[in-house]
Amino acid sequence: MTTKRFNTAINKLYQAFHDNTLHPECCKQCAVGNILDHKEAWKHLSDHHGSTELNYLGQVHQNLGRRFNGYTPMELLQIESTFLVACGYTIPLHHKNSKPKNPTDKDVLFKGLSAVVSYLCKLDGIPDVMDCEALFKYETKKTVISQVI
Repeated sequence: MTTKRFNTAINKLYQAFHDNTLHPECCKQCAVGNILDHKEAWKHLSDHHGSTELNYLGQVHQNLGRRFNGYTPMELLQIESTFLVACGYTIPLHHKNSKPKNPTDKDVLFKGLSAVVSYLCKLDGIPDVMDCEALFKYETKKTVISQVI
């Protein structure tokens, strides 16, 4: 069973991926930017895009228990960090740090989104829908040895 925030986030990310409106370097079109309806206010929660450290404003919102489309400031930073790292960026974003040659390549974005979906599952305590290991599991026959006493 999934949560409302999970379903909403997944739908927005799915739409962005297929509409080609997903861009890791744009705070309105990255993973969190899409989850937050293309708003950029979330970028003021930390001092650097991709950072997992809340700045003073982020800490205030976190301590007040504020949520943005269901996510805490810390969760948003973790989501974005997960996305960027899986896309091949060294975080935080900086012109000297490594990044993918083509950040909007579908393969790059898919890797980023796969990691984000797995992380969203973890946040909500639901089975990882991106984990296909369960599809290939099979039962092994175990020999039952009974001991006679």
